[in-house]
Amino acid sequence: MAAVCIPIIGAGLIVPMAVMTTMSGVNHAAPRTEGTGIECPGSSRAGHRWCDSRRGSRRPAGPVTTVLLVRHGLTAVTGSILLGWTPGVGLDDRGRAQAQALAQRLASIPLTVIVSSPLQRCRETAEAIASHQGERVDDAEQVGRIPGVVPVSAAEGRDAVAIDDRLGECHYGDWTGQEMKALTADPLWRTVQEHPSAVVFPGPEGEALRDTQYRAVAAVRDWNARLGPDAVWLACSHGDVIKAIVADAMGMHLDLFQRISVDPCSLTVIRYTERRPFVIRVNDRGGAVADLLPAPRTPAADDGDAIVGGGS
Repeated sequence: MAAVCIPIIGAGLIVPMAVMTTMSGVNHAAPRTEGTGIECPGSSRAGHRWCDSRRGSRRPAGPVTTVLLVRHGLTAVTGSILLGWTPGVGLDDRGRAQAQALAQRLASIPLTVIVSSPLQRCRETAEAIASHQGERVDDAEQVGRIPGVVPVSAAEGRDAVAIDDRLGECHYGDWTGQEMKALTADPLWRTVQEHPSAVVFPGPEGEALRDTQYRAVAAVRDWNARLGPDAVWLACSHGDVIKAIVADAMGMHLDLFQRISVDPCSLTVIRYTERRPFVIRVNDRGGAVADLLPAPRTPAADDGDAIVGGGS
């Protein structure tokens, strides 16, 4: 489906207005763009097709892009306060330990690029992972031409990590900074649990969860297209954002995404093939990672067929 792009006067944005529908029937409306400074990719571009997926342990041997989705580590208020976009909240001792442990697990995986939400808790997690990586793609050169992405270079005292606003937390509006116990009494809480695709968080800064999903999936598809097949790259983001990406990859309606668990500093892995995504791991908190490397290509390999019966 071709996307009709309309310039937003005064904002410097080009937004595709075509309505894109996943195989699950999710209607993706035009995304929230305030403050992001990004160009949203259209559905007609290579690498931005919305398609269904199935679980499977098969490692497709054709061209694939592997995305490692990492939720940030624990903070002092994780689970008790809804942080949202609250600035200046970093990892606590537990979170730093989690990030270091995951960084050591992933040290043998040569990541093409590491991309992070702009929020401090994600940046600290991503920087810990980057510190255990050897030579990788020159991130500043790789991402410097992507709209809305800011490269953070080693010249600033840390290993290179790219910042993409589209991977930032949902804008919870007036809910931001409130205690979870208080929010459970809000009538909107029930809608968040049972019909999240209808939720728009209150206040002038509130965002619709469906728009959070749109921008996050667009970011993943954009990076996949730019990095190309055989890339293995990492995105550090937030619980609801990662759940929304997984729901899209599995062909699930957003109303079912609360069935997915994404714990602090957990690893979720999706392989994107030409036909469909394959969800390889969800909420992984330990174990070997060697199978995340791209499989050798073979001339007879197809690009993304699922094994009937599940294979071995």
